[in-house]
Amino acid sequence: MIRTPLRPLARILQARAKGENPDAIERENIRLRHEEQRDRSRKRAESRLLVLGVFFFAAFTVIGARMGVLANTDPSEPRASVAGADILAQRADIVDRKGRILATNFETHSLYAQPQQMIEPVKTAKALVKIFPDLKEERLLKDFTGKRKFLWIKKKLSPEQKQAVHEIGEPGLLFGPREMRLYPNGNLAAHVLGGASFGREGVHAAEVIGVAGIEKFYDDRLRDPAQGHKPLELSLDLSVQAAIERVLFGGMHIMNAKGAAAILMDVHTGEVISIASLPDFDPNNRPRPPTEGNPSDSPLFNRAVQGVYELGSTFKIFAAAQAIDLRLVNQNTVIDTSPPLKVGGRKIGEFKKKNYGVLTVAEIIIKSSNRGTGRMALKIGPKRQKEFLKKLGFFEPTGLEIVESKGGAPLLPKRWTDLSTVTISYGHGLSSSPLHLAAGYAAIANGGRRVHPTLLKQSAPQLGARVMSEATARTAQNLLRAVVTEGTASMGEVAGYKVGGKTGTADKPKERGGGYYKDKTITTFASIFPSDKPQYVLIVTFDEPVETSGREPRRTAGWTAVPVAAEIIRRVAPLLGLRPDMDEIETGGLTGITLTSN
Repeated sequence: MIRTPLRPLARILQARAKGENPDAIERENIRLRHEEQRDRSRKRAESRLLVLGVFFFAAFTVIGARMGVLANTDPSEPRASVAGADILAQRADIVDRKGRILATNFETHSLYAQPQQMIEPVKTAKALVKIFPDLKEERLLKDFTGKRKFLWIKKKLSPEQKQAVHEIGEPGLLFGPREMRLYPNGNLAAHVLGGASFGREGVHAAEVIGVAGIEKFYDDRLRDPAQGHKPLELSLDLSVQAAIERVLFGGMHIMNAKGAAAILMDVHTGEVISIASLPDFDPNNRPRPPTEGNPSDSPLFNRAVQGVYELGSTFKIFAAAQAIDLRLVNQNTVIDTSPPLKVGGRKIGEFKKKNYGVLTVAEIIIKSSNRGTGRMALKIGPKRQKEFLKKLGFFEPTGLEIVESKGGAPLLPKRWTDLSTVTISYGHGLSSSPLHLAAGYAAIANGGRRVHPTLLKQSAPQLGARVMSEATARTAQNLLRAVVTEGTASMGEVAGYKVGGKTGTADKPKERGGGYYKDKTITTFASIFPSDKPQYVLIVTFDEPVETSGREPRRTAGWTAVPVAAEIIRRVAPLLGLRPDMDEIETGGLTGITLTSN
């Protein structure tokens, strides 16, 4: 930059020659220089303001566009930036109908290793094996001294185990926070709850997912943050469940049974107040599914829902109820049950080859006559029998809110012949679960309306389509009551509570080769109480029971399932708020089925 001198010599000399003041020239040049500097500063400022204006315009344009995009986008939960924050570890509690905890979350820690940061891998491996005996020292040492950079050691630690690992003092052993599923009641209601495990895992969090039972059925709901971790409220009553499991366990061992199941259901709402299957398991330490043998031998097998059996004479009340509803008979109609009765080339016999002769419909149910029930079924016919049983729910899984219920589909005959109609009328030729039977008896007990079993607490009756008239249902209730007071379920009477029900003893089919075992049975007692105004259905089923108190082993339901069901009713009726009828209370009754030790 060339600057103009303030006192140029030529102009100074000219001014002096003309007698002018040379200082005026300097002042004029200073003024011009200042004006030039001011113009340059103004232009620089204007350029900067223009650039700044363009920048702010662009920024506001971008921000405005982003706000427009967000305004037209569905809202989503913000995610933290820490590692593992995208793994949703929270899970809602599961509670019983009174709000008592059945499943909840428990804060714990996982243990992992970074072998490259270890100082003493040999010493660490030996110390870990002492804390966790299930670990293999050789395997740990190989992992610690190899090329691995990361290694899970334990997914869940108790506080004592964490402290013991901490005392090892190895910097290569690290802890990660975890939430695990806890079932504070242990084995109680194990088949309903099912269990949970870890899904996606990170160092700082792990996903808890349901693996069976209601935990898996409602997995999305239990993990949904939109639910605000609101507890899942079940229809189960923890006190009733504990009492039934206790009596059932004692009864199973007294009766030398291979397995047992019990269901208590509200006949108006379909609420399952208790459902038990033995043997059971602890969902805190769920065993692995079997890879060989019969799946029903596993404690994971839910006999109440997955177990599909021929339930014997418990079906006879359905045949009688349908025949009465169709006005083919009434309870006083006389039917000849004398032999022979031959259908489809097969003779229909009675238990122990009895011949009851001429019986009324009521007596057929009381004495449990196969031929009498079969003759009623022939009057009904295959088509109408199929329609009736379908209305009762015997053609499809129960739909109970556990994943295992899908595997409890009834086994139906391929061809529904007259022979099928007769055998199904007394509980052979159609296999169903004890829960199906509970729903069928509930329809009788509530006045003729179908109900769907549910594990969710209901606030009002949930009655479905009508399957029989109220008058027919009431007659069937009276017949069930007569079975207890006069028939095969005499040991089912409970002082103060009028019990009605029907026994069922079915020979157990062989796994291979067809046919039935002669010394293995499935025994069932299907009961309603109080029978004068039924509120509950109770089903008790035993797998291969043998009652040995007498001279000969007894395998019928009257000697096995009935007394255990009576003891259950005696225990749980007060818990259900049922007041005993003091006029009916008598001394005596079964008091011996009590669990003394596990």
